[in-house]
Amino acid sequence: MISVLIPSQLIAYTGGATRVEARGATVGEVMDDLDRRFAGLKFRVIDEQDRIRRHMRIFVGQLEARTTNAAVSDGGEVLIFGALSGG
Repeated sequence: MISVLIPSQLIAYTGGATRVEARGATVGEVMDDLDRRFAGLKFRVIDEQDRIRRHMRIFVGQLEARTTNAAVSDGGEVLIFGALSGG
């Protein structure tokens, strides 16, 4: 199992949970597993071309994942962040 940290702007999808568990060998597989249980969550993080949205950041441990193919180890941690924007 992988521990996934959910940012505050997405906890409405997880019933208020800020940390959930998921399965998968890549970021994409983890997001697919999360979306099966928390419908709509993946679309807020991953776009239609299977890319991480510009305003989102995903870290596997301390390394930023640039693609959904980034490897995730069992027992690892995935952190999802919403990038700050403004003008």
